[in-house]
Amino acid sequence: MSSIGFASSTKTLLKGAKTIAVIGAASVFNKRRFPKLLGKKLDGLAVELAQTIDAGDLGASATTLTGADPAQLGVGVLPDTVSRYNAASRAVSVHRVVGGLKAGKGKLAIILVVDDPAHILPQAIAVARCFPQFSGKSSGKQRRVQLFAVDRKGEMIKPDAGVVGTIAAVRDSAELVDTPPSELDPETFSARARAQLDGLDVEIEEIIGDDLVERGLGGIHAVGRAALSAPRLIIASYTPDEFEGQRHVALVGKGVTYDTGGLHLKPRGGMEGMKCDMGGAAAVLGAFRVLVQGRCRHRVSLLLCVAENAIGPTSYKPDDILTMHSGKTVEINNTDAEGRLLLADGVSWAARELQADTVINAATLTGAQLISTGVVHAGIVSNDAELEQAMVAAGQLSGDVVHPMLFAPELFKQEFSSQVADMCNSVRNRANAQSACAAQFVYNHLDGVELRWGHVDLAGPAFRKDRGTGYGVALLAALVASL
Repeated sequence: MSSIGFASSTKTLLKGAKTIAVIGAASVFNKRRFPKLLGKKLDGLAVELAQTIDAGDLGASATTLTGADPAQLGVGVLPDTVSRYNAASRAVSVHRVVGGLKAGKGKLAIILVVDDPAHILPQAIAVARCFPQFSGKSSGKQRRVQLFAVDRKGEMIKPDAGVVGTIAAVRDSAELVDTPPSELDPETFSARARAQLDGLDVEIEEIIGDDLVERGLGGIHAVGRAALSAPRLIIASYTPDEFEGQRHVALVGKGVTYDTGGLHLKPRGGMEGMKCDMGGAAAVLGAFRVLVQGRCRHRVSLLLCVAENAIGPTSYKPDDILTMHSGKTVEINNTDAEGRLLLADGVSWAARELQADTVINAATLTGAQLISTGVVHAGIVSNDAELEQAMVAAGQLSGDVVHPMLFAPELFKQEFSSQVADMCNSVRNRANAQSACAAQFVYNHLDGVELRWGHVDLAGPAFRKDRGTGYGVALLAALVASL
């Protein structure tokens, strides 16, 4: 497992380093303006090397031998400007250039030359994503990576505890997503979640198996009842010491530890990678941990809706009618539209049982999200314009960028019409804003409740190139802190 940390000085950074890399905007690598970082020889070599490459739209990198110690020098040149839908931190470009610098053995030292201290977090997360914690290889490569952040004048910028804690939570979230389903079923997911929250000032409740039905959580129960490991709703609650009626925010995550598609079995090629279907739960778990560690001023509740969508004699079936926590009935017309059933129960519990005034759910909900907003931006839906704007702003700040999708209940409710129940669980017309419709299904179960609701579909950014990214941890932590 590679380690990621910040050095306290350039001396500490360079000690034992085999490769040193400097990452900054193209305009940083100017002979007259390049900050004094590594000594005259290496600084000059960095500028000279940077002049040989074109940053292009997404950044580029190059390396050279130094003939000294450290033996190799690299530069990552970022574009000077980005479009208005990209993050000013250029986190995507940082990830790209580090991908070109990470080869080799021994300690890798990276200097981040940032335009704004707020860019340290998203850039450091981008670096960390290049060095995942999980490995099932018999001889997995381990790399020590140390970071050092400076401004354009070369002055050190020390990251605060929140930055360090968020990076750790992002890496742990990504590790959960990467863990094979044989090693991470609902029971072990619960154990891992409890371990992450151990020692924090939170209360935890767990509703398991048939008790879900007794408590009205028919959606979570149905999805997971055929698996060997029982489905469950894990609820963790945090109240600040001096809580004076600030917001009560509930974070709800879809935690399908493996999704076969149920009796509507996924085809070959469509099932591989479905260990990632708990990416939403991993994200809200990490964000909750960051918020509690940072002593968030709001009351925060965590709801992990955890199940394995398996096949067996007790599987829920097409044509079944489920009674959800909201009291609404749902006719099943697609067992592979299971995540919304978990979320529907989760948001209803948050609203009706916990009395949260702001409910935010996260899920790897639809493959159509990638078509709607791509592999970098999550798709968001909200019933509140102010909350939607806060979500976009949190994405820009954290580097976990998002883009709004449609909130139009009057246009989308009809897609779920049923002859025998209050609604079906899957749309009639898959060409009609499918991702926004999936969010609409979740919102249908908040009928009659006055609250602010935000939905994050992170199917694309949570699992890229067959690896978990920990996407959503920094986004949701920044969002809740900003409310």
